[in-house]
Formats: sequence, structure tokens, C-alpha cells
Amino acid sequence: MTEPIRVRFAPSPTGYLHIGGARTAIFNWLYARSKGGKFLLRLEDTDVKRSRPEFEEDILQAMAWLGLDWDEEPLRQSKRRSFHREMADELMERGFAYRCFLTADEVQSIRARNEARGDTTAFRSPHREMDQAEVQRRMENGETWVVRFKVPGEAVEYV
Repeated sequence: MTEPIRVRFAPSPTGYLHIGGARTAIFNWLYARSKGGKFLLRLEDTDVKRSRPEFEEDILQAMAWLGLDWDEEPLRQSKRRSFHREMADELMERGFAYRCFLTADEVQSIRARNEARGDTTAFRSPHREMDQAEVQRRMENGETWVVRFKVPGEAVEYV
């Protein structure tokens, strides 16, 4: 016996619900209902700088206005941080991801330079193959980092 389907709508409370989000919610809700499955609401509230309670309230009110209900308590991505960290650690251990110490400004500068040359905005970070001792040293020095996937294929080299 197969499990009933579970679909979700995952808005980010960083702005008001827009027509594209409403369309996605309606489509997913209809699909779940037509298949006897469950429709879940997952709030993508991990952008702490831009997420606001009034946007979350607007999303909930808009869904009620559309007649959309969900089958379980709404999920919050912010409550799953430890799970996400475990998965990121596993991806790095398996060689599918790495720690990148570029700042947001540095990434923006690289992308702008690449675009000016007509290159793709995809780039290969200089930290992609960084020695683990250097990674550890930088982490111990308190440098901030993000996890990036080691996407195979062509990329513009960081210069």
C-alpha cells in the first residue's frame, strides 16, 4: 500500500502574498484534495532580517479568503535549523558541499565583473577546494561562511 501524497505550500513572510504564490497554493491544495492526500503549510521564516509578523498574518488571512485549509499544524523552517545543519554537515562530509568564506559584497562584485565580461553569473568559489586545516583556522578566527554545493560542470573561475 502506498502512502497518501503530501504536498505543501511554502511562502516566505518577507512580503505580502502575491498572485503567483496564491496560484501555487491553490494548485497544490486542489491536487492534494483530488488525490486524497494532505496539504501542508510551511512558513519559510529563516530570513530573519526581512520576515515580519504582519506578512505572516497576511498570508494566513489570504489563504483563508481563498478557502484553503491545511491538514497539520503549520511548519516553521526556523524550528528545523538543527536538522538543516545536520544535512549540511553530511553533504560537506560526503564532498557534495563546502564552506565558502566570501562575503555577500565579494560575491556581488564577482557576479558584476562576470556579467560585464558577458560570462554567466555562476562562479567557482576560490574556497571550493580549500584545505581543511585552512577551513578550520578560518572558522576558529570567527570568519562567517555559507555552505555552497559543489555543482559539477562549467563555471567561471574566480579571479
